[in-house]
Amino acid sequence: MSDEVVLNLAEAEALAIRACLAAGATEATARSLVDATLSAAVYGPAALGFPHLVDYLNSFREGRINGGAEPSCTRPYPAFFVADADRGIAQLGFDRVFDELVAVTRNFGVAVFTQKNSYTAGELGYYVRRLAGEGIVGIAATNANAMVVAKAGGPAVYSTNPMALGFPLGEGSLPLIIDQASSATAYVNIVAAAAEGRAIPAGWAVDEAGNDTQDAARALGGALLPFGGRKGANVALMVEMLSAGLSGGPWSLDTPSFREGSDSPAVGLTVVAMMPGCTDDGLVERARRQADRLQQHGVFMPGVSGIEYPRPATESLKVPRAVFEAGVKIAAT
Repeated sequence: MSDEVVLNLAEAEALAIRACLAAGATEATARSLVDATLSAAVYGPAALGFPHLVDYLNSFREGRINGGAEPSCTRPYPAFFVADADRGIAQLGFDRVFDELVAVTRNFGVAVFTQKNSYTAGELGYYVRRLAGEGIVGIAATNANAMVVAKAGGPAVYSTNPMALGFPLGEGSLPLIIDQASSATAYVNIVAAAAEGRAIPAGWAVDEAGNDTQDAARALGGALLPFGGRKGANVALMVEMLSAGLSGGPWSLDTPSFREGSDSPAVGLTVVAMMPGCTDDGLVERARRQADRLQQHGVFMPGVSGIEYPRPATESLKVPRAVFEAGVKIAAT
């Protein structure tokens, strides 16, 4: 039996919606979450698609996510949106103001969305990919519970604290999407390696005693390392200030786990949206030419390289069998 199940997009979407509703999500929450899940599955890291959806489903059932959340948002400044996710998913609060955020960005040239009190943000690239689809440049930052040390042997003080950039490259091209953690690797990669019994590269994590380890299971009991030593730790701190500092959400040191217990992580998310110049100055086309030139030099372009575009008329997704069976089981309850 194959370790993967192949589903077309409609089948995958229907299963995900049923599972979310069965786990306690409202239709609005389910819709936002499934849209983000499909986006990650098709365009982003596969681990942040359907495998991460299982974390959401478990968290609905165990109380870490308010499945009936009603996010609220105020605008203390004309181009500054301040949202409270009501312990729900981060995507719903963002989706609720998305059209207005786009309109304000086009009017002022720049706008800021910052939100607190949500479950973890999921694939961070989703937020800037949405903006890029509207021809808008986006930068996003978020945090979660502490799992990254500032230096080997020290305590965990940051989350993986990812940041993302989306830059539209015009009609007929996918946008440039850079979405990466400030840790040496994403936490989901450690989880996947532990589940599969695979070793991890040196420099990714330390064990519970603070020693470098290539044992993924021991890494889960220890902590992740920042990329690039002190420079990576500084990036994690920058992201912490942009997400928790600007939104008023909890610092990673004070954030409950997104995989255990019944408390919401209640974390912060900040998205900065910017127009890529004026409509007639050709900056998007200029960026596209540069992306093409870099690819000719063998440079990997995140969000573009290796992703088929336009998408095939009959789209299919490969879902790990364990993830598929977990979704089917929850959807049947």
